Parts: sequence; C-alpha cells; structure tokens
Amino acid sequence: MKTRIWAARSVAAVSGVVLAGALLAPSAVAHSGPDPKKPSKHTSGKKTPAKKKPAKQAPAKPVVDGAQQGQVAGRKCVTSRDVASAVVDYSGSGLFETVFRSATDEQGHAFLNDSRNPGVWINLALVPGAPKCVYDTALAVTEEDPGHLYITLLGSNGTLHQATCTSTSSSPFSPANLATACAPGFTELPDTPV
Repeated sequence: MKTRIWAARSVAAVSGVVLAGALLAPSAVAHSGPDPKKPSKHTSGKKTPAKKKPAKQAPAKPVVDGAQQGQVAGRKCVTSRDVASAVVDYSGSGLFETVFRSATDEQGHAFLNDSRNPGVWINLALVPGAPKCVYDTALAVTEEDPGHLYITLLGSNGTLHQATCTSTSSSPFSPANLATACAPGFTELPDTPV
C-alpha cells in the first residue's frame, strides 16, 4: 500500500512540474519555426536579402462620376459580385415554382435569369434606364398570373433604380421580350438614403 501512495505522489509531483513549466514557458519557446531575424545555419552567417512583401491590394471599389456613371479617367467600373433570387410559391398560379435570379459581375453589369429559360442570362442594360455600374441587386415577385417582378438595382452613385416587369406563365423572360415586359424601364427611386 505504501508503494502505491509513494507512486501516486511521484506522478502528481511530476505532473505538477510539467504543468507549471508549460504555463510559465515564454512564448519564444512555443515558436515552432526558425527565428526569421537570425540567419539560417546553412548560410555560414551571411544574411540573405529580405524578400519584398507583396503590396496590399485595396478592396474592389467602383470608380464613377456623375457624367459618365461607370467610368472615370478611362477606368472602368469595378464592383464585387452579387446574387439575388425570388420564387413564386403560390400553387394556384401558372408561375408556381418559377425562380427569378439576378447577378452582377465584377464590371458592374447586372443580369436576370428566368428558371423557365435555363442557362439564359439577360443583360439588364437592355431595359431603358438601367444604371451602367451596378453594386447590388434585389428581386421581389407577386403571386398572380400575370404577376409582377420587381427588379431593384443599386447604382454606383448610391441611388436605387426599380423596374416593374409583367411576368406570364406563357412566355419566360428572354433578351427579346424583357424590355417590353419591363416598360417603361428603370426609374430612379427618389431620396435613396445611401
């Protein structure tokens, strides 16, 4: 019995020392790699020239002015990509489960897809009044047939533009019919607080 007590005390003492050492060890001991400030051993004390760090790139921001809306001093609009979608979920509608999607690319172009016309992305610049440099898109749809698809675009100058498009179950949106379905086109929403 005395041997077990002695062994238990020894294990507890060793564990305590190891734990105390781990808690008190300086952070430099925890460093797992070579010290970047010291020359490596294989260079025989010669310092190698430091490599230049790559320049940090600023986040993509569109550059616009009021006159050209999308271009300034020859530079094009640059934005981040964005997507939005809306679905008709009223089972009594001929448009039931139709999904409308919108997306923007990095050059500020906005596109619309109608799930009844798979693979076809319509450039929203075909609709009169569309901003030339789009930051963001949003969609909403009514449940009736014919219904209305509301397309909202956030222009690079901070204004919202909205178009109301008539959607019917008989004809999906396409490049040929979108401008007519969305007549008179995009209008700027007054007093956008962005």
